[in-house]
Amino acid sequence: MIYSEKVMDHFTNPRNVGEIENADGIGEVGNAKCGDIMKMYLKIDGNVITDVKFKTFGCGAAVATSSMATELIMGKTIEEALQLTNKAVMEALDGLPAVKVHCSVLAEQAIKSALWNYYEKQGVDPEPLIGKVPDCEDCH
Repeated sequence: MIYSEKVMDHFTNPRNVGEIENADGIGEVGNAKCGDIMKMYLKIDGNVITDVKFKTFGCGAAVATSSMATELIMGKTIEEALQLTNKAVMEALDGLPAVKVHCSVLAEQAIKSALWNYYEKQGVDPEPLIGKVPDCEDCH
């Protein structure tokens, strides 16, 4: 399998790895059955994502897409983060092998899952803003 230099860079030197204590939103997608689990932590201040961290259990592409996704939403508004697509994550990484596209879908869903959690904590119904709850079944 051929990976781009950017994928290799984000795999070997992932950005924003870890947890955020008292995160404003936490999302976890994937499961042991599909082989990849992504957990995303968000710190949000006045509608802006001021910090984002992730923990990913999975292949190199899963780590790379998590890392790139955090880079793409850092400093962005919630609305901008909700616009992030798996396609944008893949393009930022200069592409992924076809069998690894689901990793970029997981990254998108992990962000949406964390924002879903954030809205729930705020007492806001997330469904009209995000759609349905992100689910691993959708990623394959």
